[in-house]
Amino acid sequence: MSFLNHYEPDTDIDETGAWLSIGDLMSGLVMLFALLLVVSLLQHEEDADRAKYRRVVIIQALQETLKSEGISANIDPVSGDVSIMDSVLFDSGSAELKPAGIRFLETFVPTYSRAIFSDKDIAEQIQFVVIEGHTSAAGGWDYNMDLSLQRANSVSHEISKMKFSGKDAFRARMLVSGRGEAAANQAQNQASDRKVVFRFQFTGDQFQNWSINESGLGRG
Repeated sequence: MSFLNHYEPDTDIDETGAWLSIGDLMSGLVMLFALLLVVSLLQHEEDADRAKYRRVVIIQALQETLKSEGISANIDPVSGDVSIMDSVLFDSGSAELKPAGIRFLETFVPTYSRAIFSDKDIAEQIQFVVIEGHTSAAGGWDYNMDLSLQRANSVSHEISKMKFSGKDAFRARMLVSGRGEAAANQAQNQASDRKVVFRFQFTGDQFQNWSINESGLGRG
């Protein structure tokens, strides 16, 4: 009994060595995670650079193509948004396209489609082509939202009637949005705020978050 009560193991555990091993393992894991983070950041930066390059290519193609066709439209050099003043397309307070507006679209839309879908690799990465109606701050909010959406829909419906190369690809990506006075100068009634905007969006773009409930967005 005495032997059992006073039994001691004949091997000692080197606790210091064990903790050193765990510490080395944790240090290795930290270095691994840090490396993965660096690789992820570099990949994200490369993706951002590629997206920027694609956008630049399309914007340049838009500018050159519209100019060669003699089409006068305001192109944002950063986003590629093409703004068409509502006076070109509609009479004041109306969502019915003017004959001159229809003729403009018949020239502009096929040219715009050809420019943004001319490069197959880039075209495959275009997620949406958004047609946005905008108004100035004059008038009530509900009226402006309704008018902007009606005008965008009128443009969409007219595009549906057209025949041009690449129409199926264009319509498959086409969305319609009424933005009302959301982007307008609230202090002044500016004619430049009343417009229809054509905007392309790449798959994975984070600068837009379309919402049917909030912006009146719907497929064209």
